[in-house]
Amino acid sequence: MKQISWKKCFKIWLYNFYPPYLGAGIRITQIATDLSFFQVEMKLKFYNKNYVGVHFGGSLYSMCDPFFMLILLEQLGSDFIVWDKVGSMNFVKPGKGKVTATFSIPEEKIQKIREEIETKRKGEFLFTTNVLDEENEIVATLEKTIYIRKRGRLPIQNV
Repeated sequence: MKQISWKKCFKIWLYNFYPPYLGAGIRITQIATDLSFFQVEMKLKFYNKNYVGVHFGGSLYSMCDPFFMLILLEQLGSDFIVWDKVGSMNFVKPGKGKVTATFSIPEEKIQKIREEIETKRKGEFLFTTNVLDEENEIVATLEKTIYIRKRGRLPIQNV
């Protein structure tokens, strides 16, 4: 079994105590030791429901916001700059009760990203996941466009 460093252990612990997550009732329920996989959940509470009694859309988006970027930062390493560029959420049906979302990027895709960035120095990549209710029905679909580039200056291009 691979040992997890105290630094990663602290990061994992800290994610669950991130103030916006505490305030919205969002919990990370599963996490890979190499930070390549996250599962998050949010139970419907009085403080995260909207006027009509279902999950507030902002809380649904918040529970999904950082994870693709975090996975890429960890998997690509410090030679790369990783930024969220575009995020959108399509709300499919009202979220009631407990909702969950999972985030992972297959190793093959990480390798393709590395190869593309080595060639082009930068790129934008699309990632999607679904927010599911307790019956495994889709409540919302998240799409994130992530900008990635190699650290250091980009070469000047002739116009």
